[in-house]
Amino acid sequence: MGQQSLIYSFVARGSTVLAEYTSFSGNFSTIAVQCLQKLPANNSKFTYACDGHTFNFLVEEGFAYLVVADEKVGRQLPFSLLERIKEDFQRRYGAGGGKADAVPAHSLNKDFGYGDMFNVAYSLDKDFGLRLRDHMQYCIDHPEELNKVAKIKSQVSEVKGIMMENIEKVLDRGEKIELLVDKTENLRFQ
Repeated sequence: MGQQSLIYSFVARGSTVLAEYTSFSGNFSTIAVQCLQKLPANNSKFTYACDGHTFNFLVEEGFAYLVVADEKVGRQLPFSLLERIKEDFQRRYGAGGGKADAVPAHSLNKDFGYGDMFNVAYSLDKDFGLRLRDHMQYCIDHPEELNKVAKIKSQVSEVKGIMMENIEKVLDRGEKIELLVDKTENLRFQ
């Protein structure tokens, strides 16, 4: 996979970009912020295509995560990267500290009372911008691992579905067996 496959990434709250990283020049950040303005507030994934690039957004719990990728990369790698970024961001600023986790999912534009930490543009750039770089480089260097993880997650989800069906069938059988036992008891006493 080429060095230019993953081009730009950021983490934002509302329309405020908290941290970004790119090693390329271009208008990626301008287009990304324009797209950010149009995102719905609910938890979702979006991809916008522009000039041979995809702008891939993961919106979750009041935060938007973005990666700009070459169109040839597809969608799986960018969204795997976004999941990594989201998990790292929540680990650092959310789960445990409660700052990222506690943001309601209803709106990206409301002031949630986190003071300057999540209100000042690029306030986390020095700290988390380097993490964005590291995640992007890891995904460029190890795309096969991300595909394996996605495949394993899919298989686990499939197995979980099958197990749920099996449990339902066992419960149904248990009820049918109880009915049969009741009927045989009734027949025996007649």
